[in-house]
Amino acid sequence: MWNVRTMVATTMVMACVVGVTPTEARQTPRTITLTVTDPVGEKMSYSLKQITAKPGEKLKVRIVSMAQTPKIVMAHNFLLLKEGTNIKAFTDAAANARATDYIPPAFKAAIIAQTAMAGPGESMEVTFTAPTKPGKYVFLCSFAGHWAAGMTGDLIVK
Repeated sequence: MWNVRTMVATTMVMACVVGVTPTEARQTPRTITLTVTDPVGEKMSYSLKQITAKPGEKLKVRIVSMAQTPKIVMAHNFLLLKEGTNIKAFTDAAANARATDYIPPAFKAAIIAQTAMAGPGESMEVTFTAPTKPGKYVFLCSFAGHWAAGMTGDLIVK
């Protein structure tokens, strides 16, 4: 039979093994829902342009596609990139990466979190821990042309 002291000790050992504190291990992610639709004119966007998080906060980002255009023609995802990533070079490479769902293999190390592509009526989600370093981290849709059309935002860690 487990007593409280044994349970606490076990939790602390397990937390050390995976590199998180017991508080972080228990933290329920905060859910952020981003909706997307078909383009309005030439413009595309997420329903939120900015997300604010505390350093190390657990987040769950859910992208919900309200679009009507078939997925093969237009799909959407959420990618959070590391600070300092060359966004133009990343999106240029992504435009030519259809075989890998518009995730350029040469830039995989620049991605903090990503969802799969969402088509009409679909939702995709990713759970991740916000960076511990305060700063501004770009998120975007990597489908060809979507970043250039305005489908981007910032995760502000403070």
